[in-house]
Amino acid sequence: MSAAAEPKVYGWCPGALRPMMSGDGLVVRVRAPLGKLSAAQARGVARLSEKFGNGLLDISARANLQMRGIREDAHGQLIEALRDLGLIDKDASAETRRNVLLAPFWQKGDDTHAIANGLSAALTAAADLALPGKFGFAVDCGETPVLQGTAADIRIERAGETLILRADGAETGQTVTRESAVSEALALARWFLDQGGAPEGRGRMHRLIARRGPPAAHAAPVETAGFTAKPGAVSAGTLAALEFGQMPAATLAQLAEHGEIRLTPWRMLLVEGAGTLPPLPGLILDATDPRLQVVACTGAPGCLQALSSTRDLARDLAAHVPAGTKLHVSGCGKGCACPGPAPLTLTATGENEFSLIRHGTAADQPLKTHLSADALRAAPELLTEGS
Repeated sequence: MSAAAEPKVYGWCPGALRPMMSGDGLVVRVRAPLGKLSAAQARGVARLSEKFGNGLLDISARANLQMRGIREDAHGQLIEALRDLGLIDKDASAETRRNVLLAPFWQKGDDTHAIANGLSAALTAAADLALPGKFGFAVDCGETPVLQGTAADIRIERAGETLILRADGAETGQTVTRESAVSEALALARWFLDQGGAPEGRGRMHRLIARRGPPAAHAAPVETAGFTAKPGAVSAGTLAALEFGQMPAATLAQLAEHGEIRLTPWRMLLVEGAGTLPPLPGLILDATDPRLQVVACTGAPGCLQALSSTRDLARDLAAHVPAGTKLHVSGCGKGCACPGPAPLTLTATGENEFSLIRHGTAADQPLKTHLSADALRAAPELLTEGS
């Protein structure tokens, strides 16, 4: 990619009070308390999306809901309406700090629920804690961790009968209790800042750990757990995947008729208590659907950084992705939809033109270049040819 085509790196994520301009208008990211929307909140968000935006909703990899296409002149009205729904923090700084992801299978009063509640309140109150905009916490205290594959800087998770506080990237952690987990997590966040983890206001925990290792007190072993989310029935209700993480607002409103909704980091919604769900626009209910093997960003024209559209091509190629393999289609080298390596990645280098990377990120050295979208559709075997 030429220097002129280098995508802009913002270093922060949009919020509701601090939205980000995109190709289709403002992106307003709603951080629902405890990652949950009541039926009334879900219907309200859907109505506001259609009134002030383009009626499209995304779910992010941090289990937040993004309202797309919001008109600049309507942002103030939208915020007041979201505030009435109980979905707005007191200010933009508190919104940024309260970056807490919790395992969506929590039950009221369990460790995950109690710690996430306490951590959210403590972060909101910690006005002096100047963490980077992307810095996040994961609370994952169920019987088996389910968020180890999800990005987070500080993790509170279970290892057998013990709760472990862990810096992302570390192979050991600190034993904590339900009562001490919040204060120790904030202490670890301050340690990150004191150790120079965020020069010029940017930085991630795993990079600091790679340089200097975890604090000396972090000597407890960590258990590694593999987890793959699939649409279908779970103990708390039914998981519904969203095609490329997006749905029409009307779909959210219709889902609210079946139960309260939990947002997940797997670009899925958990509808509490639902046994089955109707086929609605944007939903994937079949765990064998080939679209589940494809990740695609917003692409052009919805994203200002994207050099090409992405999702039509991703949809067309899905059935040709080998079983057990993942394809990432990225509109630019940032690779927002899949920051880590993927078995197959197509990175846009121009309008309807892509480079192919294998076992790498969207910015890595390509194996093939100048692949047109039409050529890929006509010969999808180009993805795996010679592998």
